[in-house]
Amino acid sequence: MSEKTASVTVRRQIVRKDHTKGKMIFFGVLVLLLLLMTIFAEYICPYDPNQQNLDQALQSPGFAHPFGTDRYGRDMLSRVIIGSQTSIFSALVLVAIITVVGTVIGMICGYAGGVIDSVVMRISDICLAFPGLVFALAIAAILNGGVQNAVIALAAISWPKYSRIARSQTLSVKNTEYIAAARLAGSGSFGIVVRHVLPNIVGSILVTAMLDIGTMMMEIAGLSFLGLGAQPPTAEWGSMMSGGRSMLQTYPWVVLTPGLAIFISVVLFNLLGDTIRDYMDPRNSRRG
Repeated sequence: MSEKTASVTVRRQIVRKDHTKGKMIFFGVLVLLLLLMTIFAEYICPYDPNQQNLDQALQSPGFAHPFGTDRYGRDMLSRVIIGSQTSIFSALVLVAIITVVGTVIGMICGYAGGVIDSVVMRISDICLAFPGLVFALAIAAILNGGVQNAVIALAAISWPKYSRIARSQTLSVKNTEYIAAARLAGSGSFGIVVRHVLPNIVGSILVTAMLDIGTMMMEIAGLSFLGLGAQPPTAEWGSMMSGGRSMLQTYPWVVLTPGLAIFISVVLFNLLGDTIRDYMDPRNSRRG
């Protein structure tokens, strides 16, 4: 490659990197605003989200109620806003649990190997052998539903992905020269894993977790829609869609407004995750 061609390639990489960084900041700000709305939802709601007024039941969207009202006269905008706390926070907690548990298990299996690795990987194979949502439905049904039980059910079937990523990354790192040098310096296994292995694999783990937030949000909403997640009168987007599904043709705003909230939230988290992945791609790194 000539010097001129190499210079053009480097400039393109710099432009691509800067463009990706700009998008990452933009989507990061939008996600931050979404999270702030979720945190301060109780103060943003124009009405009490649980206050019933049958005289105003099923009012179409208007000035007083921008998203209309449900069958009990509750303001849909207020319920969508307060429902973000259950829907988004549950997804974030779920992703945090499976990321930590799966990463720890994967690092232990990858670094220790032997019987531990074989047994745990066979357990993960069993979890991956079943369709994920069907397995989660069975576990949630056994636990009698509820948001917490829905999170537990999804966590029970979702950790193997992270354990396999962490295991494969650990296997590629543990035989490198700097790990051997750390052993010669007297570092124990725990110190090596925490100080040397984890920092080298955390990037791919975090990108995977970021991309999983939207997926987990939809799966929690799916369990709630089927009656195995949040229970009335708790405001949760999937449960709200389930409660109004029979009125989709006559009073569509009862179903479409929480559905739109799920759509916007999932899209924002997915776009941010995709942008972070592109930004961390070595092919976009500056050289020269």
